[in-house]
Amino acid sequence: MNAVLDTPVITARNLSKRYKGARALDGTSFQIPAGRIVGLIGPNGAGKTTALKALLGLIRFDGEMTVLGRDPRTERDALMNDVCFIADVAVLPRWMRVRDAIAFVEGVHPRFDRARCERFLANTKLSPKQRVREMSKGMIVQLHLALVMAIDAKLLVLDEPTLGLDILYRKQFYQRLLEDYFDEQKTIIVTTHQVEEIEHILTDVLFIQNGKIVLDAPMDDIGDRFVEVLVNAEQLDAARALRPIDERALPFGKTVMLFDSVPASTLSAYGETRTPGLADLFVATMKGAYA
Repeated sequence: MNAVLDTPVITARNLSKRYKGARALDGTSFQIPAGRIVGLIGPNGAGKTTALKALLGLIRFDGEMTVLGRDPRTERDALMNDVCFIADVAVLPRWMRVRDAIAFVEGVHPRFDRARCERFLANTKLSPKQRVREMSKGMIVQLHLALVMAIDAKLLVLDEPTLGLDILYRKQFYQRLLEDYFDEQKTIIVTTHQVEEIEHILTDVLFIQNGKIVLDAPMDDIGDRFVEVLVNAEQLDAARALRPIDERALPFGKTVMLFDSVPASTLSAYGETRTPGLADLFVATMKGAYA
């Protein structure tokens, strides 16, 4: 096995953080291996941003955390040489020119490759003198992608990166990231409320609620572990005896039930089975039916 890939990029144990008496992180523990694309997903106030700030060394916290083998509280300067953080690609100063953005990133990140950035931009309609206010949203996405993909970071952290963009440009952002940036030596963590749009690129998912990790699973395990069943009215009581973690009513007397660790072969006797979408699994989790 590759020793680089065997070593977790992030290890968090019993993280705790309070803000004015409210607990933002509450015994939070997880590990993220190298070469993964991880969705950190939770409702507003669940602790996502606090967790990201902790691993980026932006806040103090209790507990233990290592990121790329370093403690972000005491080794942040060295750590940030190997980390790239992007929030909300739709926001850039409107006065900024393309060449200004390139010069800024080149000045602040030691692993920025200007030549690689310019090669990517050569395939777009962007010019060095063009200002952000003159760009379409699609052009802004292209500029951000060029800047991000020119940074040879081991860890890329994306916090709601496509906020404010329409669906076309959101899909473009993630697809280009997957095709032109990601490889087994890099790790990506992304938070978003648009769960259904990123589930196809994720390798792993972390659901966080009230400062606790309530689901930590590879995407490959989701289909084996969780099953949805479209149950007929006459089968409801029998299906409920198997203790679904969630159910929701549909028109014409149908009910969808979600089961955890019940074999699909058993559940097929009660109706049509399918693998749940990540959004449906997320909703069920956040409703508190599963913990």
